[in-house]
Amino acid sequence: MRSEVATLPGSPERPNEDWAAAALPASGGGGTLVLLDGVTPPPGDVGCAHTVPWFTARLGGALTELSTSRPDLTLSEILSRAIRRTAELHTDTCDLSHVRTPQATVVLARWGADSVDHLVLSDSVLLIEAPDGSVRAVRDDRLDRVPREVLRSHAATDRLRNREGGFFTAAADPSVAERAVTGTTPAAEVRALAALTDGASRWVERFGAGDWAECARVLAKEGPAGLLRRVRVLETVAAAEAGVGHGRGGKVHDDATGVYVAF
Repeated sequence: MRSEVATLPGSPERPNEDWAAAALPASGGGGTLVLLDGVTPPPGDVGCAHTVPWFTARLGGALTELSTSRPDLTLSEILSRAIRRTAELHTDTCDLSHVRTPQATVVLARWGADSVDHLVLSDSVLLIEAPDGSVRAVRDDRLDRVPREVLRSHAATDRLRNREGGFFTAAADPSVAERAVTGTTPAAEVRALAALTDGASRWVERFGAGDWAECARVLAKEGPAGLLRRVRVLETVAAAEAGVGHGRGGKVHDDATGVYVAF
């Protein structure tokens, strides 16, 4: 088995809000991958004294521990328990009912001898590569259904955040786990897995540099670090063409993280 994790911050002036891990249980059987993309809140009150990296580290740690130690639980149950465990760490000090309380997108996969289970919540993506090289992208597309003009308004976005008819992220409500996209694939039908935050998946989704199968080939040859380098080049070129950056304002880069596991 080969596993690699790579991440790049969007800016050296801000902490990276992504979190990722690939782990094997002590028994040596099976394994898990976890990927979180912390949601950067707009300026203003968020009801919480803690940062997004504080939240993603604790949620990611809980997901990793539970998904390797509790094979009796479904991934939805694991996410629910991890959210509850993380919320209990600051429920006495923070207003966890605030719509902008720290939150994150989630990709979770767990594999064993017979099957590979997956869970995706919000706009990170999981790639499942078959032995014949075909690739299936598992996505939660609810955020894509929200009109771009709505997302340009913080107030309008807040009205759709973790609401029916809107989109869902892992925040403080354990019941959101039931909203995740889940599934199981026979282990014999999986050659590799890859999880990408939207800062990494933009190689396909924003820049159209290739399709998901081509993205998987880049990951197999160059690893997640190679894919992230390619994304940074495309972002820099696009920013220069648009006149963004170099003191002219705008966000050139985003936190970008990838996990790759080949069996």
